[in-house]
Amino acid sequence: MIEISTEKELLGSLGKMDLCIDLRIDRQSFVALSGQSGSGKTTLLRIIAGLEKAKGRICVDGEVWLDQNVYRAPQKRGIGFVFQDYALFPNMSVLENLLFVKKDKALAEQLLEMTELSELAHRKPATLSGGQKQRVSLCRAMMNRPKLLLMDEPLSALDPSMRTKLQHEILSLHKAFETTTIMVSHDPSEMYKLSSRVVVLSQGKIVQDGDAKSVLLRTQGSQKFSFEGELLDIVKVDVIYVAIVAIGQQIVEVVLDEGEAQNLRAGDIVNIGTKAFAPILHKK
Repeated sequence: MIEISTEKELLGSLGKMDLCIDLRIDRQSFVALSGQSGSGKTTLLRIIAGLEKAKGRICVDGEVWLDQNVYRAPQKRGIGFVFQDYALFPNMSVLENLLFVKKDKALAEQLLEMTELSELAHRKPATLSGGQKQRVSLCRAMMNRPKLLLMDEPLSALDPSMRTKLQHEILSLHKAFETTTIMVSHDPSEMYKLSSRVVVLSQGKIVQDGDAKSVLLRTQGSQKFSFEGELLDIVKVDVIYVAIVAIGQQIVEVVLDEGEAQNLRAGDIVNIGTKAFAPILHKK
């Protein structure tokens, strides 16, 4: 269990504001932090990591990291942190970047194999693509087998196909290492795929907190439309099937019959249109 109760004055998007957070996070869960820019998401990650000071209390599995009398240094918190800008050592190879964290070559090779980087082990970061650099950054964050993995929009600079690939790898590592993960993201489909819980911040406060579907789903009225989207999931509800589809920054539900549901799979690109004001969905 991670217990976070913290306060800090910030300069937000609308001027001064108080970051005031009270959170309880179960072990091995995957939590997505969302909200507008300047709402306090990155600052909260930095406070948890010990990279920024604040008032309050942070306790992880019974160990106090922060309170009136304790301030545990970042290197003693047992965390992994994945930044937007990769933060790799340019003069070191991929393998050396991992071994700099911990001299465990077997673990480094396991991580490189899981993320399909084994053939690039001796390459320098400057010769890698953005997606490859981010995979190296993710592997490096896992080298200490962290009990807590923090990620600040790790995939925001990548193209859609690479984002999808790395989303699968992030989830695989999260499950394989049984870590607790907190990730900042603005992408609804990414949060739906990865997280077991979504926490939305606004002006330093939690304004929504729940499972991905209840927080992210935004259905529209019965007006005519035709949109392209990605099929995220198909859920059987009693005798009907419900497709969860990401369209841009929105997630919607569409009712399917059994025949339609059997011909669709998560990840399919689909078109959503209307027939007599009722949404209908076709695989593209």
